[in-house]
Amino acid sequence: MVLYTTPFPNSCLSALHCVSWALIFPCYWLVDRLAASFIPTTYEKRQRADDPCCLQLLCTALFTPIYLALLVASLPFAFLGFLFWSPLQSARRPYVYSRLEDKGLAGGAALLSEWKGTGPGKSFCFATANVCLLPDSLARINNLFNTQARAKEIGQRIRNGAARPQIKIYIDSPTNTSISAASFSSLVSPQGGDGVARAVPGSIKRTASVEYKGDGGRHPGDEAANGPASGDPVDGSSPEDACIVRIGGEEGSRPPEADDPAPGSQARNGAGGGPRGQTPNHNQQDGDSGSLGSPSASRESLVKGRAGSDTSASGEPGANSKLLHKASVVKKAAARRRRHPDEAFDHEVSAFFPANLDFLCLQEVFDKRAATKLKEQLHGYFEYILYDVGVYGCQGCCSFKCLNSGLLFASRYPIMDVAYHCYPNKCNDDALASKGALFLKVQVGSTPQDQRIVGYIACTHLHAPQEDSAIRCGQLDLLQDWLADFRKSTSSSSAANPEELVAFDVVCGDFNFDNCSSDDKLEQQHSLFTHYRDPCRLGPGEEKPWAIGTLLDTNGLYDEDVCTPDNLQKVLESEEGRREYLAFPTSKSSGQKGRKELLKGNGRRIDYMLHAEEGLCPDWKAEVEEFSFITQLSGLTDHLPVAMRLTVSSGEEEA
Repeated sequence: MVLYTTPFPNSCLSALHCVSWALIFPCYWLVDRLAASFIPTTYEKRQRADDPCCLQLLCTALFTPIYLALLVASLPFAFLGFLFWSPLQSARRPYVYSRLEDKGLAGGAALLSEWKGTGPGKSFCFATANVCLLPDSLARINNLFNTQARAKEIGQRIRNGAARPQIKIYIDSPTNTSISAASFSSLVSPQGGDGVARAVPGSIKRTASVEYKGDGGRHPGDEAANGPASGDPVDGSSPEDACIVRIGGEEGSRPPEADDPAPGSQARNGAGGGPRGQTPNHNQQDGDSGSLGSPSASRESLVKGRAGSDTSASGEPGANSKLLHKASVVKKAAARRRRHPDEAFDHEVSAFFPANLDFLCLQEVFDKRAATKLKEQLHGYFEYILYDVGVYGCQGCCSFKCLNSGLLFASRYPIMDVAYHCYPNKCNDDALASKGALFLKVQVGSTPQDQRIVGYIACTHLHAPQEDSAIRCGQLDLLQDWLADFRKSTSSSSAANPEELVAFDVVCGDFNFDNCSSDDKLEQQHSLFTHYRDPCRLGPGEEKPWAIGTLLDTNGLYDEDVCTPDNLQKVLESEEGRREYLAFPTSKSSGQKGRKELLKGNGRRIDYMLHAEEGLCPDWKAEVEEFSFITQLSGLTDHLPVAMRLTVSSGEEEA
């Protein structure tokens, strides 16, 4: 299949579209700014309360007449531009494909050679997030603002979180000898001047494989190599090895020595962070120590290394050198793992996106300028990106579309086939956006017999109003049909000639219903959940004890308790914090509008990550290895991203 790198088939149509949009944009921008000035966020309200001179109100009163005058003057040009823009949408392609050409040895082609379908199993990591990158006036309805700055910061945080080395934490204690949940945090010291990440003596050990200790003898396969620790991967650099941290449980016990520590290696001090809760995260400058957009911040937020003051002339660290671990990372495995008899994977609330993130699915990337900024940041880690997905005008759907689907997909592996479908059954405000489903086929390896190893991923965003269950169920029906059609139309295999081996089949996105609310019973019982497994649910209306909601209470987005990833992580680890800062279904029976229904569940989990256990290569099995709820985008969106790591293994390997 040919992937479209431009939105129009020829340069003439592209130029005409640029001219028409240039005529429309001033009017669009003025309407957005004018509406935004009358929808303050809670952060802006607090600023105004602290401003005795009310300068912001004065500026609003001063500039509103100017905006109105310019808006009236721009209307004729916008109307003329619309006459050209609207018919052009019939020739527009449903997505734009972007590939970074200078990835060198770290690119997708090199990743394909890592797995031949034999030997140890292969793990693949997926993440999904609703980032609410709407025009500024619409984003303010969700208590978010400054869409362009948020887009850049979101891209930086995802990139820096995914580019960290992957860490496994072992806890040895008299009462607990099993491993803790696999840590998504970065415990490795910053890179030295020679570009090589250095081990911390006595604390961190580098190894090419990860062995599990005290866990029933279970030994998973070698993990994929980790990306560089900096925000921008170095071209041609090979992935870094994983790190193991072993923590003694008895006070005064001596930590195990690292194997072959590098001479002169030491932990460096992290930059000191500024006061928390004073400004939104997306207002911080690049490289600011308080922002996770800086490359160093992803290392220092969960662990701070402190080198001893006594350093010998040869560069050896002093005797008092330590590696200080935050208490939120060092948890007992018994409290975090296997709370259900059938559960055999790790789960956690993480302050970072998982290391070695392979596939990223985003929703609500509606604003075109924000999508471009986000794409540029994500290209620092992902080689292949699809953005500006959807249709405009009256093309492909029943009603006029002002916004695209808001879907964006990023991958480290080559994309083979793409399909997009717009949901025809929408109403109210949702009808203005071309919400739909994006289907992708990616190649993740090849066998020694030159058979392609592929995976299928679907990303979607369902109808939003909570009362419209019938519409969402209809969309789930369409999603199932489109999934089957895409698999059938893109498969080049047959029983007699298996040219391709399917490693995984994943469906993710913002489904806009949860598994606990009484108003969502129809969706909870949909047949999609019989064909795809939800790692967080036990059955219709019943969640696993560790599953939490992914929709935040917008009124508390800028509170000091949750304004940083670390703070939000700590809050969500307690039941009281979840009840205060997560959104819960409203109670209709109580008669009190907006009253939270606290009888069931840990908040509204509306962002899903599902995987199929059937329809894969007959000799292979895909199992969940890790599942996490991520707080790294705190202050930048009203949703919690979720991530899942699948391990694909063969029956021969298990035997």
